[in-house]
Order: sequence, then structure tokens, then C-alpha cells
Amino acid sequence: MKKEKDAPLLRALPAVDQVLKLPPIEALLVDYDRGLIKELVRETIADSREKIKKGADFPLGPDGKISSDWLFGQISARMDQLLRPSLKRLVNATGVVLHTNLGRAPLSRAAALAVADSASGYLNLEFDLAAGERGSRHVHLDRLLRAVTGAEAGLVVNNNAAAVLLCLNTLAADQEVIVSRGELVEIGGAFRIPDIIRRGFARLKEVGATNRTRLADYRQAISKETALLLKVHASNYKLIGFTESVSLADLAELGKKRGIPVMEDLGSGLLYDLSGAGLPEPIVRKSIAAGADLVCFSGDKLLGGPQAGIIAGRRDLIQRIQKNPLTRALRPGKLTLLALQAVLGQYLKPRTLPQNLPVLGMILRPADEVKRAAASLCRRIHKLWPEARAQVLPDQAYAGAGALPEEAIPTFVVALKPKGISAGRLAAAFRAAPVPVVGRIKQGVFCLDCRTLLPGDDRLILEAVTTIAASPPR
Repeated sequence: MKKEKDAPLLRALPAVDQVLKLPPIEALLVDYDRGLIKELVRETIADSREKIKKGADFPLGPDGKISSDWLFGQISARMDQLLRPSLKRLVNATGVVLHTNLGRAPLSRAAALAVADSASGYLNLEFDLAAGERGSRHVHLDRLLRAVTGAEAGLVVNNNAAAVLLCLNTLAADQEVIVSRGELVEIGGAFRIPDIIRRGFARLKEVGATNRTRLADYRQAISKETALLLKVHASNYKLIGFTESVSLADLAELGKKRGIPVMEDLGSGLLYDLSGAGLPEPIVRKSIAAGADLVCFSGDKLLGGPQAGIIAGRRDLIQRIQKNPLTRALRPGKLTLLALQAVLGQYLKPRTLPQNLPVLGMILRPADEVKRAAASLCRRIHKLWPEARAQVLPDQAYAGAGALPEEAIPTFVVALKPKGISAGRLAAAFRAAPVPVVGRIKQGVFCLDCRTLLPGDDRLILEAVTTIAASPPR
């Protein structure tokens, strides 16, 4: 019976070619690719067919076919969705400074301006202006990297996993890489150090135990096949209790005696000393000074730049890596180099760095200042939406992206507890704002953490509050 009931509506669906001849669709064809419009028409008709089978009803036109106006509306909606950018600016009120899901480090104004100034035109990416001939994109940041790390040379690729992979493939393909069992970490997205080593066509040799590794373990494991001693910073977890590990300086001394390069994967890429703020995280320059032959780290974590993998160390090793064909496959684009060049340049003025680099500014911002910002935001939210029952509460923020996993940063949040609205629904309403606001839910309460707000974000939050207050979620 249901099939018989559906049959008239199914017959009322027009053919694709008929829809393409409709005047409003023909107007679309003037500006847009015919193949694209045809595919959207197919999708609309197929979707309508499935809905009819599930019992949906549709408006019919004078010709007995499904209304052409309705069809055009559906096709236009699909076109709008296709044209609407999926990536969009949002407000990070989560309290996680380097939120991987939210793009990690926000770029400094200097970096954003550098990209905007040059991206729309040509630039000397691989052109030597002095010689008037082809050059290398790798020369642009070498001097800056040497200045901020203390290394002999530097190289930039597209992310830190690529940097590690490239070093392993260049220096240890078909040979052994010795790593402590306690450092065989998973670096996120299910990518594990043993997997990276295998993909680099090197052979992993584990030494020590999960909680204790001694220098003697490395010494005894070295063989004629050993090409690299690898130390991995345990950035996203911490071993406590009955533990022992080998310092980078001791490992570097062993490597030097045995003629084996020592490489450290630092991950977070800190170039600015945070120990004064009680935040212990290894610094790239100190790793170089301790004797590491190569150090790999990320550009978009504590460094505060764009996504990139940076290799700093001995010039002869960097030169070998540059000659690896994989270097071309993993090379960064011009936008990355422009942004990173601007950010590294800011490190040459360390005194003003916290004011000019958003990541460091957020991490080092005094708690009292965050509290005042939260109080101000709370008052303004209360004026716009008294029913939200906004209040300021102390809480803890984190660096994120695997950096400083045990080091909580004091912060203050604006907690919203409107009656009859669950925290989940309120969070969804904020995410649906014209400029999405992403907060966090703690103990069943939706919170806006003021430590991770950028200048102007409070205005965007208030705009979202105004929209939500006019039509609260139920």
C-alpha cells in the first residue's frame, strides 16, 4: 500500500535535464560550472526520492510535477552550503592555549601582516635576487634559526612528525636507532614513535625499562649497526615515582665518544624561558648547548608560529638532510615561511615577546588580570541576559598540545547556569553563533575561560549572548 501511495509523488519528480532547463537554474549556469550544477540537481532529486519513500510530502506545481520553486530553493541551499567556508574564525574560551582541534597557536599580528602583505603577489621564494638565478627556499630562515637556537644550521619542513621522519630516513635508513623504552611515546592522532621509526626505514632498538633507563643501557646496546641515538621529550605525559633517565648531556657525550649522532625530539619547541613563571619545559637552545647534534620541534606549539617542523643542529647533518628527496615532498609553502620568518624575528626582542606573541601572552598573563577581565565580561553578560546567572569562578587552564601536561595555570572563568537549559545545549548554542564560541563544561556547568581570549573576543562573546538571550535553547 505504501508503494502505491508513494508512486504519484515519485512520478512527479522531474528528470535532471528538465530541471536544468528551468530559468532560475539556467541563470546559475551562467556563473557556475555546468557539471557542478548538474551534480547538485542529481543530489536534490535523489534526496527527494528517499524522503518520499519515508513518507514525506512535497508541493506540486501546476504541471503536476514537484514545484520548480521548491526545487530551486533546495538546489540553492546546497550551493550556499558548498560556497560557505568550512574553516572559520572562532573564540577559544576553553582554557587550553594550544588547542590542537582549534588550530593550536594563533599567529601574532606581525605574522598575519607578513602573510597578508606578500601572499597576494609574487615573492623570491626560490629566486636569488643578487645572482638573478634560481635559489633555495631553505635559505630564508637559516640565519634566524641559528640566531634563536644557537645551532649551526636549521631547516623547516611541514610539521614535526615530518621533521623526525626525515632525520631518521636520512641518518638511519636500514640501520639501528636506539631509544629508551620510557620514551616510545604516542604523539597524537595515534602516531607513535616506533611507527615513525619504521616509516623512516630504520630499525628500532629499545633499551632500559619503561620507568628506568641508564647510560649503561645505551652503551651496551650500541653496535656496528647503530646510526642514531634518539631522545624523545615526554611532552604529553609524566613518569613519577621510581624512575631514572639519562640526561641529554650524558647521552651526547656518549654519542661523541662513539661517533654516533644524538638527536632530540623536543616536540613543543620552546624558545623562551618559562621557568621564571614556574613552568618547566626544555628549551631548544639548551638542548643544542647540551650537545645534541640535531633537535626537532614544532612551529605551532610553544614557539607560537604556523604549523611547521623545524630541525636545528650540525650543519653537515642538515646538509645531508636537505639532499634527501623526501625533503622536497615535506617542504613548507610560502605562507608558512612568511609567517614563521615574522615570528622568529620577534624572538630577537625577548623583552617585548610576551606582549607581541599571543601564546606567550596568554600563558604568562597574571592571574589578577585574568580575574579582572572575567569580572568585566560577567557584568556585561548579566546586563544582556540576567537569566544566565553568570558568575566568576577560579579554575585551571593548560598550555595544551602536549606541552606542560602537569602544569596547571591559574585562571578565572565566567560560569553560566540558566535555569532549564542544560550545559550541553548552552554549549551548542554558543557554537552555533555567527562567530562560534567554544567553551568547556565542568561539573555540569558551561564555562568561558578568560585566559585564552584574544583582544576583541569579549565583544564576540557578547554578540553570541545577545543572540542566545533572544531565543534561548530548550
